[in-house]
Amino acid sequence: MLIFVLAPLKTPGEISRSPLGLPGQFRWENLATAWSDADRGRGLGNSALIALATGAGVAVIAGCAAYALTRLSLPAPGQFIMYLLVVDSLPIQLFLVPPLSLWTKVGLYDNRFGLIVIYWTVYSPFATLLIRTFLLAIPKDYEAAAGLDGAGEIMVFTRIVFPLIRPGVLTAAPVAGLQAYNKFLPAVTFIQDSTKLPVSVALFSFQQGLSLKWALVSAAGLIMVLPVLVLFVVLNRRFVEGYTSSGMSG
Repeated sequence: MLIFVLAPLKTPGEISRSPLGLPGQFRWENLATAWSDADRGRGLGNSALIALATGAGVAVIAGCAAYALTRLSLPAPGQFIMYLLVVDSLPIQLFLVPPLSLWTKVGLYDNRFGLIVIYWTVYSPFATLLIRTFLLAIPKDYEAAAGLDGAGEIMVFTRIVFPLIRPGVLTAAPVAGLQAYNKFLPAVTFIQDSTKLPVSVALFSFQQGLSLKWALVSAAGLIMVLPVLVLFVVLNRRFVEGYTSSGMSG
């Protein structure tokens, strides 16, 4: 961690001589150079769009699926839960090859929305199981009372259930968004246009061209990580409370 923080502020010679030592002079210009040369602004913008859309989509999909599993009369709901557990345990590589030809035919290849759909598919099972644990702890009396007042399923879910499971949704959505932000393999598989690349793939391309300039490569990597660190610090307490209260922490 110390090397990762100090390397962007050193010269290449200082990195070679003393990776753990303090720089003789803090080279803040390395960050500015990496920002412009690696096109960090565009990469961060693409990643932010993908992460936000992934988190919002997963929250909606998982919330509706969890509500259906716990409140609606589905045939063999245990089989659905087992399916979600199995799918969640599979490596993400299994979800990448089958859609390639289909995505090309329907115009979703080399498209950020196509990549977001892949992330919805991959991260919704875990989010569904997480939100389901919140729903199991909520008595059905609230919904029954609303039903007696004439509320339909949609109104019951949006007005009664959703506010009660908000901690679970606010836990599942950031988890899915951060995973989408960090993932490299799906992005490099489905995105080819350099203007649409998320920050992780853009960093790899930048590193390939500057394999010996570790100060600039480290600076580009630090710029990529900083938004995640800030978000974690801001949401850390809410995330931990939501995760532990779900009963899935151990």
